[in-house]
Amino acid sequence: MQIGPALSQWTEKIDMATPTQSDSPAISRRAARRLAALAAIALLAVVASTSLVFVDESEFVIVETLGRIVAVYDRTDSATGDRGLHVKLPWPIASVRRFDRRQQLYDPPGREMFTRDKKNVTVSSYVCWKIADPPAGDVALSDRPVVKFFRGLGSVETAEARLEARVRSALEIELGKVELTDLLHVATPDGGPSGESPLAKIARQALDQLKGQATAETNAERLGIELVDLRIKRINLPEGNRQAVYERMRTERERIAERYRSAGLAEKARIESQARRQSDALLSRAEADAERIRGQGEAEAIRILNEAHAQDPEFYEFQRTLATYSRVLSDKTTLVLSSGSRLFKLLTEGVPQPTLKKADSPVDSPTGDAAAPPKAAAKNETDPPPSDAARDQTGGQP
Repeated sequence: MQIGPALSQWTEKIDMATPTQSDSPAISRRAARRLAALAAIALLAVVASTSLVFVDESEFVIVETLGRIVAVYDRTDSATGDRGLHVKLPWPIASVRRFDRRQQLYDPPGREMFTRDKKNVTVSSYVCWKIADPPAGDVALSDRPVVKFFRGLGSVETAEARLEARVRSALEIELGKVELTDLLHVATPDGGPSGESPLAKIARQALDQLKGQATAETNAERLGIELVDLRIKRINLPEGNRQAVYERMRTERERIAERYRSAGLAEKARIESQARRQSDALLSRAEADAERIRGQGEAEAIRILNEAHAQDPEFYEFQRTLATYSRVLSDKTTLVLSSGSRLFKLLTEGVPQPTLKKADSPVDSPTGDAAAPPKAAAKNETDPPPSDAARDQTGGQP
């Protein structure tokens, strides 16, 4: 690549683009005219933009010309509403001031106040306010609420500072009429206050005081503002009184708990007494039924035993004798028996043969009456014969 020819070509182009001394005045005049036209267009654009005023639905607008109010746009009704686009003198001859027409919520910090019983509490409240709506009809500009707000307060911060002082004064007056126990009073121990709470009542009375005839006229005529609502969010106790109040609340809750506990113990004693009484009644009936059934069973057992013994009295007597001997005799028993004792005969002769009952022989009972053996059985049941072994032990004495 040759550098020399390229440099020469660039030099020729620069020389052709550079105006000569004879052409420079004409070019300068054209550039000046262009700059002047651009400046005029920009100035017209600025003048046009500052000469138009757009009024929104959520604001009031004041137009000032050289410090004097010449127009107020605060009508919102459909008949005489002034919302939309308007024309004014350009800035800086005329200026525009805008104010929010919506409701404002102001939440001031809590302040200490005194109750009627000289107890100080910290009250936290909030107030809802707005710039008052203009009255109906044709009203002078200086009498419009937004103009009064602008001249009397000037800004939202100043208005809120003024409202805080007035709201605090009204709350102090109303709070000074009640005692602390009235503020903490509840209708039932388990729930909150029924109906209108004490705090809501105090806030309503303070709002009524602020919206009274004299105060309302002062707020609307001098400041151009209107109070919408006032509420108390909560009340707190200062650090110095907090522990004492908490201790009293704890004592009150303990007293309520003790009352519930006593009622529970009384109910427990009543239920236990009733259950014990029912249990005793059930046991008494059960024992009575058991004795009755036991008596019936014993009577039935005796009847069955008598019937069994009545069938063979001699066998019953023999069985009773053997039972008596088995209890008396043992491996170490020594007996001295006479030759006529029944035990001696039983040991030497064996078991005697049973005799035929009279009830079994028709010749012995011509009438066919078999009542004699049962009588004998009954006699043996009620009065059993003495044991021979017992007589032998006593030396043969009956």
